[in-house]
Amino acid sequence: MRLGLNIGYSGSNLGVDLPLIQEADRLGFHSVWSAEAYGSDAVTTLTWVAAQTQRIRVGTAIMQIPARTPTLTATTALTLDQLSGGRFLLGLGVSGPQVVEGWHGVPFGKPLQKTREYVEIVRAVWRREKPLTFKGEYYQIPYAGPDASGLAKPLKSILHGRADIPIYLAAVGPRNVALAAEIAEGWLPVFFSPQRMSVFRPSLEAGFAAAGGGKSLRGFDVAPTVPVVVGDDVALCRNVVKPRLALYVGGMGARGKNFYNELVRRYGYEAAAARIQDLYLSGKKDEAAAAVPDALVDEVALCGPRERIRERLGAWQDAGVTTLICGVGQPEAVRTMAELVL
Repeated sequence: MRLGLNIGYSGSNLGVDLPLIQEADRLGFHSVWSAEAYGSDAVTTLTWVAAQTQRIRVGTAIMQIPARTPTLTATTALTLDQLSGGRFLLGLGVSGPQVVEGWHGVPFGKPLQKTREYVEIVRAVWRREKPLTFKGEYYQIPYAGPDASGLAKPLKSILHGRADIPIYLAAVGPRNVALAAEIAEGWLPVFFSPQRMSVFRPSLEAGFAAAGGGKSLRGFDVAPTVPVVVGDDVALCRNVVKPRLALYVGGMGARGKNFYNELVRRYGYEAAAARIQDLYLSGKKDEAAAAVPDALVDEVALCGPRERIRERLGAWQDAGVTTLICGVGQPEAVRTMAELVL
């Protein structure tokens, strides 16, 4: 099992703990991952990190599909891959309706179809086999709509680069997980519980079967982001994780359209998910965090003293996790994970 490091996205001020990332690079971490919501973007941060590290791969978890055309994402990936010496990993996701329509101002639409078309175009740009043409439900290249100039012509990327940059998809729901298994090299689950692998396995197997060619978990990167908090007091460590769980389960999406809330319900925490959402949407964020069950935190995070974390790591390996992306803010957590895994 490899280790990654998640640096997330900004709050009101952008701050990246470069010494922490450089320590992970020195210790042999496989990758460092940036993110974006509706603040800092994933690419600028990652470019800055890539320029100040040596070996660690740099990945986006995730670049939002509705924020960029697929051709821009393809050329951005080629650019950063070359500038970093071939270290780039492209993580993509559709985000949710609130961000897609409320921030980017585009229709949410059919995320599965949009993602499928997007990935197909990105790969075609990288291959450079011919000038790009594509006719799909969401993307038409060259554009030939009723308001087109009529002057467009198919183009081919000027920049040559790797055609096999790994693509990862962020996915939570069953059909999205199946799509990741079918068309991507890796899967970026959030709030992944290793003891609930049975929740995801049917979707993964369906996706592999659709891909054909003997595709399976062997050679497919299961790369969840896992909060890691090291400390003697387990309860205090859990309390570091709970506000983020409450944010996603309670407030990252509308009532009835919250993918994270649905995931926690699928794990068996129906009553807790409903209570967390009710409290969070009522503005009671602290109470929502307090309502997050300890058992849920222990399923999706690694909290407590070194020995407790060591004992619990086996579950992640047994579940088939190949890259454990650590969500950490402590240098001691980075060093502890390196000592236990690498």
